[in-house]
Amino acid sequence: MTERTVSEPLQPSALIWRVVLLITLMGLLVGMVIFGFRQAQAADPYIQQVLTLRGDEVRGQAIFQMNCAVCHGIAADGEVGPSLQQVSSHLSKIGLINQVVSGKTPPMPQFQPDPQDMADLLEYLEAL
Repeated sequence: MTERTVSEPLQPSALIWRVVLLITLMGLLVGMVIFGFRQAQAADPYIQQVLTLRGDEVRGQAIFQMNCAVCHGIAADGEVGPSLQQVSSHLSKIGLINQVVSGKTPPMPQFQPDPQDMADLLEYLEAL
């Protein structure tokens, strides 16, 4: 067995394994951060309360028409804001709630309806 000196390059297979290991570790770290963030969101008392309530789609549509239709269109098919048709297929309930209350996507305003109104709006959005 010969000793490898510091200046010798790594064999391609050893380099590949190190890259694979690094990518795997980075993926695990990102997953833990995302999981922790989602757990923190789910622990939010407002979100917990909204999720325990039964929403009314008809009331949710009325709330949407009063607060959201100006930007998202009367049929939620997009105007200034994006279309919300089938929005629940790519955003979870928690994701939808966070999007509504955060206002982090300009020009969407921050909007935090009372928990029952949010549950109703969520029911409507999930029906789109």
